Amino acid sequence: MKTNSNKLTKKDLFRANWRWLWASQLSWNYEKMMAPGYFYTVLPFLKRWYKDEELVEMMQMQSQFFNVNAFDGNFIIGMDLAIEEKQGSKAKETIAGLKTGLMGPLAGVGDTIFGAIIPTICGSIGAYMGLRGNPFGAFLWIIVNLIVLFTRFGFLNLGYSQGAKLIDSASGKLNAITDSAILLGVTVVGALIPTVVNVKVPFVYRAGKVTLKMQTILNQIMPSLVPVLLVALVYWLLGKKHVTSTKMIWFVLILGIVLSYFHILSA
Repeated sequence: MKTNSNKLTKKDLFRANWRWLWASQLSWNYEKMMAPGYFYTVLPFLKRWYKDEELVEMMQMQSQFFNVNAFDGNFIIGMDLAIEEKQGSKAKETIAGLKTGLMGPLAGVGDTIFGAIIPTICGSIGAYMGLRGNPFGAFLWIIVNLIVLFTRFGFLNLGYSQGAKLIDSASGKLNAITDSAILLGVTVVGALIPTVVNVKVPFVYRAGKVTLKMQTILNQIMPSLVPVLLVALVYWLLGKKHVTSTKMIWFVLILGIVLSYFHILSA
Protein backbone atom coordinates (compact mmCIF):
# COMPACT_ATOMS: atom_id res chain seq x y z
CA MET A 1 0.00 0.00 0.00
CA LYS A 2 1.28 3.47 -0.83
CA THR A 3 2.03 5.69 2.13
CA ASN A 4 1.68 8.96 0.24
CA SER A 5 -0.79 9.49 -2.58
CA ASN A 6 0.31 13.04 -3.43
CA LYS A 7 0.38 13.62 -7.15
CA LEU A 8 3.82 14.09 -8.63
CA THR A 9 4.73 17.66 -9.46
CA LYS A 10 6.75 19.11 -12.33
CA LYS A 11 9.60 19.45 -9.85
CA ASP A 12 9.40 15.71 -9.14
CA LEU A 13 9.50 14.89 -12.85
CA PHE A 14 12.44 17.23 -13.36
CA ARG A 15 14.23 15.52 -10.48
CA ALA A 16 13.64 12.11 -12.09
CA ASN A 17 14.89 13.44 -15.42
CA TRP A 18 18.01 14.85 -13.79
CA ARG A 19 18.82 11.63 -11.97
CA TRP A 20 18.34 9.59 -15.17
CA LEU A 21 20.54 12.01 -17.11
CA TRP A 22 23.47 11.47 -14.77
CA ALA A 23 22.95 7.86 -13.70
CA SER A 24 21.46 6.08 -16.72
CA GLN A 25 24.81 4.62 -17.75
CA LEU A 26 27.07 5.69 -14.88
CA SER A 27 26.86 2.27 -13.18
CA TRP A 28 26.33 0.17 -16.32
CA ASN A 29 27.42 -3.45 -15.84
CA TYR A 30 27.30 -6.70 -17.78
CA GLU A 31 24.96 -8.41 -15.33
CA LYS A 32 22.05 -5.96 -15.18
CA MET A 33 23.25 -3.26 -17.60
CA MET A 34 21.25 -0.06 -16.92
CA ALA A 35 19.22 -1.42 -14.00
CA PRO A 36 21.24 0.47 -11.32
CA GLY A 37 20.59 3.76 -13.14
CA TYR A 38 16.88 3.01 -13.42
CA PHE A 39 16.72 2.03 -9.75
CA TYR A 40 18.55 5.22 -8.70
CA THR A 41 16.09 7.31 -10.72
CA VAL A 42 12.93 5.92 -9.13
CA LEU A 43 14.33 5.31 -5.63
CA PRO A 44 13.09 8.60 -4.08
CA PHE A 45 9.55 7.84 -5.24
CA LEU A 46 9.69 4.26 -3.96
CA LYS A 47 10.66 5.59 -0.52
CA ARG A 48 7.79 8.07 -0.69
CA TRP A 49 5.12 5.54 -1.63
CA TYR A 50 6.09 2.34 0.18
CA LYS A 51 7.23 1.15 3.58
CA ASP A 52 8.84 -1.94 5.10
CA GLU A 53 8.35 -5.24 3.22
CA GLU A 54 6.44 -3.59 0.40
CA LEU A 55 9.32 -1.19 -0.17
CA VAL A 56 11.80 -4.07 -0.30
CA GLU A 57 9.59 -5.96 -2.76
CA MET A 58 9.29 -2.98 -5.12
CA MET A 59 13.00 -2.20 -4.83
CA GLN A 60 13.83 -5.75 -5.88
CA MET A 61 11.49 -5.46 -8.87
CA GLN A 62 12.95 -2.13 -9.97
CA SER A 63 16.52 -3.44 -9.79
CA GLN A 64 15.92 -6.22 -12.31
CA PHE A 65 17.72 -6.33 -15.67
CA PHE A 66 17.07 -3.26 -17.81
CA ASN A 67 18.68 -2.00 -20.99
CA VAL A 68 17.50 0.70 -23.36
CA ASN A 69 18.77 3.73 -25.23
CA ALA A 70 19.62 6.39 -22.65
CA PHE A 71 18.04 9.18 -24.70
CA ASP A 72 14.47 7.87 -24.85
CA GLY A 73 14.51 5.31 -22.03
CA ASN A 74 13.05 7.82 -19.59
CA PHE A 75 9.75 7.46 -21.47
CA ILE A 76 9.38 4.11 -19.66
CA ILE A 77 10.23 5.77 -16.35
CA GLY A 78 7.47 8.33 -16.92
CA MET A 79 4.90 5.59 -17.55
CA ASP A 80 6.19 3.68 -14.53
CA LEU A 81 5.77 6.68 -12.21
CA ALA A 82 2.28 7.45 -13.50
CA ILE A 83 1.06 3.89 -13.01
CA GLU A 84 2.66 3.42 -9.58
CA GLU A 85 1.33 6.78 -8.46
CA LYS A 86 -2.24 5.50 -8.85
CA GLN A 87 -1.93 1.73 -8.55
CA GLY A 88 0.90 1.30 -6.05
CA SER A 89 2.41 -2.15 -5.60
CA LYS A 90 -0.64 -3.72 -7.26
CA ALA A 91 0.92 -2.64 -10.55
CA LYS A 92 4.13 -4.58 -9.89
CA GLU A 93 3.59 -7.09 -12.68
CA THR A 94 2.35 -4.37 -15.02
CA ILE A 95 5.51 -2.30 -14.49
CA ALA A 96 7.75 -5.32 -14.99
CA GLY A 97 5.88 -6.20 -18.18
CA LEU A 98 6.05 -2.66 -19.55
CA LYS A 99 9.78 -2.46 -18.91
CA THR A 100 10.37 -5.81 -20.59
CA GLY A 101 8.13 -5.07 -23.54
CA LEU A 102 9.16 -1.48 -24.26
CA MET A 103 12.89 -1.41 -23.63
CA GLY A 104 13.67 -3.38 -26.81
CA PRO A 105 11.64 -1.29 -29.27
CA LEU A 106 12.70 2.00 -27.64
CA ALA A 107 16.32 0.88 -27.75
CA GLY A 108 16.01 0.30 -31.49
CA VAL A 109 14.37 3.66 -32.10
CA GLY A 110 16.78 5.54 -29.86
CA ASP A 111 19.90 3.88 -31.26
CA THR A 112 18.77 4.62 -34.80
CA ILE A 113 17.83 8.27 -34.29
CA PHE A 114 20.16 9.44 -31.53
CA GLY A 115 22.99 6.98 -32.08
CA ALA A 116 23.21 6.91 -35.86
CA ILE A 117 21.12 9.40 -37.85
CA ILE A 118 21.67 12.63 -35.87
CA PRO A 119 25.41 12.14 -35.18
CA THR A 120 26.08 11.03 -38.76
CA ILE A 121 24.22 13.85 -40.49
CA CYS A 122 24.87 16.75 -38.12
CA GLY A 123 28.37 15.60 -37.20
CA SER A 124 29.45 15.26 -40.81
CA ILE A 125 28.02 18.68 -41.69
CA GLY A 126 29.77 20.29 -38.72
CA ALA A 127 33.05 18.53 -39.50
CA TYR A 128 32.87 19.55 -43.15
CA MET A 129 32.26 23.18 -42.19
CA GLY A 130 35.19 23.03 -39.78
CA LEU A 131 37.49 21.64 -42.46
CA ARG A 132 36.43 24.56 -44.65
CA GLY A 133 37.46 26.98 -41.94
CA ASN A 134 33.94 27.84 -40.84
CA PRO A 135 33.82 27.98 -37.00
CA PHE A 136 30.03 27.62 -37.08
CA GLY A 137 30.60 23.89 -37.61
CA ALA A 138 31.62 23.53 -33.95
CA PHE A 139 28.68 25.64 -32.77
CA LEU A 140 26.32 23.58 -34.93
CA TRP A 141 27.34 20.42 -33.08
CA ILE A 142 26.87 22.14 -29.70
CA ILE A 143 23.43 23.45 -30.72
CA VAL A 144 22.34 20.00 -31.93
CA ASN A 145 23.38 18.41 -28.63
CA LEU A 146 21.50 21.07 -26.65
CA ILE A 147 18.38 20.37 -28.71
CA VAL A 148 18.78 16.64 -28.07
CA LEU A 149 19.24 17.33 -24.34
CA PHE A 150 15.98 19.27 -24.05
CA THR A 151 14.20 16.74 -26.26
CA ARG A 152 15.21 13.81 -24.06
CA PHE A 153 13.89 15.68 -21.01
CA GLY A 154 10.49 15.78 -22.68
CA PHE A 155 10.27 12.01 -23.09
CA LEU A 156 9.77 11.38 -19.36
CA ASN A 157 6.95 13.93 -19.17
CA LEU A 158 5.37 12.38 -22.27
CA GLY A 159 5.59 8.92 -20.75
CA TYR A 160 4.07 10.22 -17.51
CA SER A 161 1.10 11.79 -19.30
CA GLN A 162 0.55 8.66 -21.40
CA GLY A 163 0.78 6.46 -18.31
CA ALA A 164 -1.85 8.58 -16.57
CA LYS A 165 -4.14 8.31 -19.62
CA LEU A 166 -3.55 4.57 -19.65
CA ILE A 167 -4.77 4.26 -16.07
CA ASP A 168 -7.84 6.43 -16.67
CA SER A 169 -8.88 4.80 -19.94
CA ALA A 170 -7.93 1.20 -19.25
CA SER A 171 -8.96 0.66 -15.67
CA GLY A 172 -9.45 -3.04 -15.05
CA LYS A 173 -7.57 -4.00 -18.21
CA LEU A 174 -4.02 -3.79 -16.88
CA ASN A 175 -3.63 -7.57 -16.87
CA ALA A 176 -4.24 -7.67 -20.62
CA ILE A 177 -1.80 -4.80 -21.13
CA THR A 178 0.79 -6.57 -18.99
CA ASP A 179 0.40 -9.82 -20.93
CA SER A 180 0.68 -7.94 -24.23
CA ALA A 181 3.84 -6.16 -23.10
CA ILE A 182 5.42 -9.40 -21.91
CA LEU A 183 4.47 -11.12 -25.17
CA LEU A 184 6.09 -8.28 -27.12
CA GLY A 185 9.26 -8.60 -25.06
CA VAL A 186 9.41 -12.37 -25.53
CA THR A 187 8.84 -11.96 -29.28
CA VAL A 188 11.66 -9.43 -29.57
CA VAL A 189 14.06 -11.64 -27.60
CA GLY A 190 13.05 -14.70 -29.61
CA ALA A 191 13.64 -12.88 -32.88
CA LEU A 192 17.11 -11.85 -31.73
CA ILE A 193 18.27 -15.43 -31.08
CA PRO A 194 18.96 -16.49 -34.70
CA THR A 195 20.51 -13.11 -35.56
CA VAL A 196 22.72 -12.59 -32.51
CA VAL A 197 23.63 -16.14 -31.39
CA ASN A 198 25.82 -17.66 -34.10
CA VAL A 199 26.54 -21.30 -33.28
CA LYS A 200 27.06 -24.12 -35.79
CA VAL A 201 27.93 -27.82 -35.74
CA PRO A 202 31.00 -28.34 -38.00
CA PHE A 203 30.88 -32.16 -37.99
CA VAL A 204 30.93 -33.70 -41.49
CA TYR A 205 30.26 -37.41 -42.08
CA ARG A 206 32.00 -38.97 -45.09
CA ALA A 207 31.49 -42.49 -46.47
CA GLY A 208 32.92 -43.04 -49.91
CA LYS A 209 31.42 -40.39 -52.17
CA VAL A 210 28.72 -39.60 -49.65
CA THR A 211 29.18 -36.43 -47.59
CA LEU A 212 26.72 -35.35 -44.92
CA LYS A 213 27.11 -32.02 -43.18
CA MET A 214 25.52 -32.07 -39.75
CA GLN A 215 24.66 -28.35 -39.85
CA THR A 216 22.83 -28.78 -43.17
CA ILE A 217 20.74 -31.59 -41.70
CA LEU A 218 19.94 -29.51 -38.63
CA ASN A 219 18.91 -26.58 -40.83
CA GLN A 220 16.46 -28.85 -42.62
CA ILE A 221 14.97 -29.92 -39.30
CA MET A 222 14.83 -26.42 -37.78
CA PRO A 223 16.97 -23.41 -38.72
CA SER A 224 18.91 -22.01 -35.75
CA LEU A 225 18.11 -25.09 -33.67
CA VAL A 226 21.50 -25.06 -31.93
CA PRO A 227 21.32 -21.36 -30.92
CA VAL A 228 17.80 -21.93 -29.55
CA LEU A 229 18.95 -24.92 -27.51
CA LEU A 230 21.93 -22.97 -26.18
CA VAL A 231 19.74 -20.04 -25.14
CA ALA A 232 17.27 -22.45 -23.53
CA LEU A 233 20.11 -24.05 -21.55
CA VAL A 234 21.34 -20.68 -20.31
CA TYR A 235 17.80 -19.61 -19.42
CA TRP A 236 17.24 -22.84 -17.49
CA LEU A 237 20.51 -22.45 -15.59
CA LEU A 238 19.71 -18.84 -14.69
CA GLY A 239 16.68 -20.14 -12.82
CA LYS A 240 18.91 -22.16 -10.50
CA LYS A 241 19.85 -20.90 -7.08
CA HIS A 242 23.13 -18.92 -6.80
CA VAL A 243 23.44 -18.70 -10.60
CA THR A 244 24.01 -15.13 -11.79
CA SER A 245 24.39 -13.52 -15.20
CA THR A 246 28.11 -12.99 -14.57
CA LYS A 247 28.61 -16.69 -13.86
CA MET A 248 26.69 -17.56 -17.02
CA ILE A 249 28.93 -15.29 -19.09
CA TRP A 250 31.97 -17.22 -17.88
CA PHE A 251 30.16 -20.51 -18.39
CA VAL A 252 29.29 -19.72 -22.02
CA LEU A 253 32.81 -18.40 -22.67
CA ILE A 254 34.53 -21.52 -21.31
CA LEU A 255 31.98 -23.87 -22.90
CA GLY A 256 32.48 -22.19 -26.27
CA ILE A 257 36.28 -22.50 -26.07
CA VAL A 258 36.16 -26.18 -25.05
CA LEU A 259 33.57 -27.24 -27.65
CA SER A 260 35.37 -25.27 -30.35
CA TYR A 261 38.68 -26.94 -29.46
CA PHE A 262 37.14 -30.39 -29.91
CA HIS A 263 35.37 -29.25 -33.13
CA ILE A 264 31.94 -29.90 -31.65
CA LEU A 265 30.66 -26.35 -32.15
CA SER A 266 31.90 -23.39 -34.16
CA ALA A 267 30.87 -19.81 -34.85
